[in-house]
Amino acid sequence: MQLTVERLGHRGDGVAEGVFVARTLPGEVVEGEVEAGRIAQPRILQPSPDRVAAPCRHYRACGGCALQHASDGFVAGWKRQVVEAALAAQGVSASFRPIQTSPRSSRRRATLAGRRLKSGALVGFHARGSDTLTAIPDCLLLVPALMAALPGLAGLVATGASRKGEMALTVTAVEQGVDVTVSGGKPLDADLRRALPQLAAMQRLARLTWEGEAVYQPQPPTLPMGRARVTPPPGAFLQATAEGEAALRARVAEALTGARRVADLFSGCGTFALPLAEGAEVHAVEGDAAMLDALDAGWRGAPGLRRVTTEARDLFRRPLLADELARFDGLVIDPPRAGAEAQARAIVAAGRAAPAVIAAVSCNPVTFARDARILTGAGYRIDWVQVVDQFRWSPHVELVARLSRDAGHAAV
Repeated sequence: MQLTVERLGHRGDGVAEGVFVARTLPGEVVEGEVEAGRIAQPRILQPSPDRVAAPCRHYRACGGCALQHASDGFVAGWKRQVVEAALAAQGVSASFRPIQTSPRSSRRRATLAGRRLKSGALVGFHARGSDTLTAIPDCLLLVPALMAALPGLAGLVATGASRKGEMALTVTAVEQGVDVTVSGGKPLDADLRRALPQLAAMQRLARLTWEGEAVYQPQPPTLPMGRARVTPPPGAFLQATAEGEAALRARVAEALTGARRVADLFSGCGTFALPLAEGAEVHAVEGDAAMLDALDAGWRGAPGLRRVTTEARDLFRRPLLADELARFDGLVIDPPRAGAEAQARAIVAAGRAAPAVIAAVSCNPVTFARDARILTGAGYRIDWVQVVDQFRWSPHVELVARLSRDAGHAAV
């Protein structure tokens, strides 16, 4: 079947007459066999001028990346278009700043798969849409510390995986080395409790957590968040690259310039709350109490920060209401992919009590656009949007936007 690719879908595959075509670009003429609505191995008859040779030798077999066959300029433009299209679908427009893209070898956090073999073990990424596991000894995504840890991770898999099962290893490069959180391994019996700390010590891991239990931690692993040092809970959400985090943090700080009392909603471990506390009082709200404990400990150990308070709260069910919002002159909203619809509607209902400035951070342009429509329909405007690409060569898109309204304009 011969087709011309019209556009890219949200997972990065080309779309041609309703058929998904793996690793293709708009305008390319391709042919191949269609199975279940997808051409998995297309032949490129007419390539796009934006097609480039993939820089990683693992790209053909590995599913860790989806867009290495596209030029950097194309990817940057496409990610901006994804956000523009999401906003346009909601009847919202915005001005955009140039995209900020993390460099190669900058991913400090990833989830790898591990499988025990007859001799040794295999650690890597799955092939796209497959259970096949690909080794990644020359990966161009991960920071050097994670790459250096791969042989040690294979040792953990060889020791702790069942013959037929597969382990997930969430790895994070921290200041003390590599923090590893394992799920899918064998139950912790006496032999494994002896073996795992020895292996972790040999590999100089910062921490090893096995099915929720810390089995090795010579000292608390830490990450810098402004002046503070935070020990995140095992496997906790963190920004994927230091460069991406810095870009997001700088734009949030810019958006809230002059704010003296800030609420950081969906605060996590303090990515924004703790740096903002260098100039403002911050109230951090998060559903995960363990992450708030880490944030609070980081604040208490950092000199010179203004007051930071925390509140464990399900913002999907219990958003901040008018009397609470009235305490603040700036908001950070950084929800998971589901967005913050309930909070956006609560801000609108609060009228003049709601802060006039919002720094909106999002990892899902569709739900961001929905929430932005709610707010812009009630007096807020989008001053600017900054797209941040910290998941290089993937279809994932992140952004920061500044929303504001005139001080006398009630959001009603």
